Amino acid sequence: MSPVTTTSLDRAVRTWLTQLDVERGVSAHTLSAYTRDSDRYLEHLAAHGVTDPLDVTEAHVAGFLAALRTGDDTHPPLAASSAARTLVAVRGLHKFLALEGITQHNPAEDVAPPTPPSRLPKAIRLDEVTRLIDAAGVGDGPVPLRDRALLELLYATGARISEIVGLDIDDLDLEVGAVRLLGKGNKERVVPVGSYATQAVQSWLVRGRPDLSSSGRAGPALFLNRRGARLSRQSAWAAITAAAERADLSGHVSPHTLRHSFATHLLEGGADVRVVQELLGHASVTTTQIYTMVTVQQLREVYAQSHPRAR
Repeated sequence: MSPVTTTSLDRAVRTWLTQLDVERGVSAHTLSAYTRDSDRYLEHLAAHGVTDPLDVTEAHVAGFLAALRTGDDTHPPLAASSAARTLVAVRGLHKFLALEGITQHNPAEDVAPPTPPSRLPKAIRLDEVTRLIDAAGVGDGPVPLRDRALLELLYATGARISEIVGLDIDDLDLEVGAVRLLGKGNKERVVPVGSYATQAVQSWLVRGRPDLSSSGRAGPALFLNRRGARLSRQSAWAAITAAAERADLSGHVSPHTLRHSFATHLLEGGADVRVVQELLGHASVTTTQIYTMVTVQQLREVYAQSHPRAR
């Protein structure tokens, strides 16, 4: 039996892994993942006759990334996110070798990770929004009034759940029909509030909130829990989930669903994407434009189903 030959590239990888373990103290899970990734990388390079770190080129790294995505007889194809994670390990290896002077440059530095497919936001139809809000208001007492106002306001403004539960009464101007929201980076924006949400919030303030605020813990918070304190994100989420179950929309609805629906329905109604950007509080219109992809996809589906020569 011939002895296993250890190449200079093998030794370089083991040195890097030892440095991660001893000097940087990475977790056992991370070390195991990097070991697995580097072993596969070494196999790929060896198959192309590369056994010395000085011989590795950018083309070799790019080829390895392509091989990760296509798979082979022993490895299934990797998703873009998994391939990108493996590339992080390869980059870390070559960065270490360059810093240690083992190589003169990092051949992985300019290899771009694969772009994951866009995940289109999931909106629900207008009739489903109506069912959801109606289901939230079922029952007697202050809590159904609160939950209906909560959902009406979420859909009316496209606000994040954290922005809504963070509202104080003074943030609302129901006579004008507007609310002041505090978004990411403490950036304020003023968003219009329609008549349905205005009426629901007024009903909550007059007929519901006083019952829950009797404990004296309420302070200025708009939405309160059963103990009279500010409603938490978790409790708001639970209220939305319960309404979704009653509306037979389980599995389709989260707090962000109403935000997605707000944006999608505005664009479907002809709103300018930059107006929607301002309403959502997005720093860049690029973030908002994903909703235009949703509407285009819906147009394609309608076209495919309706046009006599579409198929």
